[in-house]
Amino acid sequence: MPRSYTNFIYHIVFSTKDRLPMITADREERLYEYIGGIIRGLGGILLMINGVEDHVHILAKLRPDKAVSDVLRDLKSNASGWMHDVFPDAKDFSWQNGYGGFSVGPTEIERIKRYIANQKIHHGKESFEDEFVELLKVHEIEFDRRYLWT
Repeated sequence: MPRSYTNFIYHIVFSTKDRLPMITADREERLYEYIGGIIRGLGGILLMINGVEDHVHILAKLRPDKAVSDVLRDLKSNASGWMHDVFPDAKDFSWQNGYGGFSVGPTEIERIKRYIANQKIHHGKESFEDEFVELLKVHEIEFDRRYLWT
């Protein structure tokens, strides 16, 4: 076969360092737009982004020649620098090192979009920690709670 045909869609979740509430209402929209621009600049397609004060959910289609870890490294680094430049009062802003990355099939896209769109409602009922543990369980990812947040 002379060409490659791919459809790599990921639900990616990551938090602010120490899960501090740094993504305030006055920063959120512009930060999400900037993150979308980073993803586009890396050849990806942002399908949905949303979150709350301490974490972000992204649904994106990524290029097959870009490792998710490389995309996240570039995204986090650039977004942190941008936050420092645009919001001088956010000089302490940074992202936690790790992330959750979950593959999404084409038939799941609309459901995941709705889930991401409803983050603020969702987190009125459930903590980020509980949500993240549930995502790991649903995607059958092994983890040790002792090391999950350190």
